[in-house]
Amino acid sequence: MKIGTIDLGERPVMLAPMEDVTDAAFRLMCKRFGADMVYTEFVSADALIRGVNRSVDKLRVSDEERPVAIQIYGRDIPSMVEAAKLAEAAGPDILDINYGCPVKRVASKGGGAGMLRNIPLMLEMTRAIVDAVHIPVTVKTRLGWDHEHKIIVELAEQLQDCGIQALTIHGRTRSQMYTGEADWTLIGQVKANPRMHIPIIGNGDITTPERALECFERYGVDGIMIGRASFGCPWIFREVKEYIRSTSQQVNELTSGDEACIPRVDLLTRGLVDSAKLDILRQQVRESVARAGEYGGILHIRRHLAATPLFKGIPNFRPTRIRMLRANTMDELFDIFDEIERTILVKN
Repeated sequence: MKIGTIDLGERPVMLAPMEDVTDAAFRLMCKRFGADMVYTEFVSADALIRGVNRSVDKLRVSDEERPVAIQIYGRDIPSMVEAAKLAEAAGPDILDINYGCPVKRVASKGGGAGMLRNIPLMLEMTRAIVDAVHIPVTVKTRLGWDHEHKIIVELAEQLQDCGIQALTIHGRTRSQMYTGEADWTLIGQVKANPRMHIPIIGNGDITTPERALECFERYGVDGIMIGRASFGCPWIFREVKEYIRSTSQQVNELTSGDEACIPRVDLLTRGLVDSAKLDILRQQVRESVARAGEYGGILHIRRHLAATPLFKGIPNFRPTRIRMLRANTMDELFDIFDEIERTILVKN
């Protein structure tokens, strides 16, 4: 799959842009575990052109994380064009436009998924940004504003006509927010449209390697994007790619042609052992503290600790989880990790 001249290989797996999650430290960690492309947190065009420090800081990308995309959002064309130029000057490989963020403070003001209620403005804005920069421009959006307005099949063609070089589709409407199940059928319809010639990337509810492979094979997408399933689990990219690779090899080696004969790959024996994954969480904590200080870093990492699958299924773990999420210092948190490793996790 290529975006412009950027070759991401076959069936790339990407880290989705997420506010207060995909900072530089987390992007680099996901990159080390196999993410084929990473995205910054989304950047407000208005804040960027006003020089708000936090927004400007989000533009900082490094060579180690390439290919990397900066994502911007806004509600009017002049500020989005100016922000696009500022983002391009920061040196990303790709500029992504956010037409998918569903949160009220963004969408209710016309930004993010709010643009799904004003398609003429969305298309005019997209054309203006494509004309304003020299790097590939891509778009991330949703199926539509609500169930009665799932317009993505037609919209995809219109966005392609504006000059974008890839389209990412989250399989929910804005009104769904993050509830219910992602509907991939319309993503598949966009990909199957013979008039579409740009890469189509699918996003939504990819939480396991098995589901990732199913999305590639059933819906034909060129790439997939993993978001919330990466919380506290940066190794998911390695597991997905190893599963796809090993399953593909097994299919090629079959002589009967019966895919039902494919042996399931036990993810617990393929990836990192649990103690090694705990070391990865320790490293996430260190990098978060180094970036934001101890108080801010610990606060930032809590969503990863709350969501990590590493501790799921451990009997009577709730009291330990509560202590872990209430820890205020790195030493306190690491003492709890050590306790978990000594008494709960199976060492290998």
